[in-house]
Amino acid sequence: MINRFYNKIPYRKALFIVAYKIINDNIKYLILKRKLHWKGWEFPKGGVEFLETKKMAVKREVKEETGLGIKKITNQKVYGKYEYKKVIPDRPFKGQSYQLYSVELIEGVVKIDHREHSSYLWLPYEKAIKRLTWSNQKECLKVVNDSLVNMK
Repeated sequence: MINRFYNKIPYRKALFIVAYKIINDNIKYLILKRKLHWKGWEFPKGGVEFLETKKMAVKREVKEETGLGIKKITNQKVYGKYEYKKVIPDRPFKGQSYQLYSVELIEGVVKIDHREHSSYLWLPYEKAIKRLTWSNQKECLKVVNDSLVNMK
């Protein structure tokens, strides 16, 4: 009975956003240290709100989580989903279905949302992929890095 009910709980529509900047032909990725609901490293991500396009959501989430503007948005056309590791009573979803975007950020000072994150790092690919907590985000970072390296 519980399993049938659980299967009807929806996934939250969300976005994974690999944020980067290019400095002297070197790509640096922005990763954030999570403190809300779990601890570890991630890149910006978030839900798509009612009546909001995915592109609008990308811009909003990047601004909320980094304080920075966007120079370029790319839909990577990668999709996935995952279930939350722990139940939080006020959260009406069992997990998130996501679409991957990458964004080149405008130069500036990162202003993290201290409710969700405690720190941030700009790292090259090799260090960023080791630091990320979740395997699905590591896979997404690889997709973005491969596409950026192939553009050179």
